[in-house]
Amino acid sequence: MQFMPSTLIARSLMMANADGLLEADLPFEQARDQLAAIVTQLETGGLGLEESLRLWQRGEELVGICQTWLNQAQASIAKAIAAVESDAQSSD
Repeated sequence: MQFMPSTLIARSLMMANADGLLEADLPFEQARDQLAAIVTQLETGGLGLEESLRLWQRGEELVGICQTWLNQAQASIAKAIAAVESDAQSSD
């Protein structure tokens, strides 16, 4: 079974996390920290197959959330750079 991050993100948008936040509202830092904790658990080992798969799936969801935040940040930076360049060309 192949996990598709976009499918997992869509599904996770409907669920609330332990703090009651909708997944779409999960701050980048919280998603990143949860992902790091999952990686540590998986690397440590000693988990059963079902628990490992559950953690892996949650990790895929968190990767998608983090990627969404990073894409939005990148778009904001590109927009700001374009505005500065446009202002610089206007003043020439």
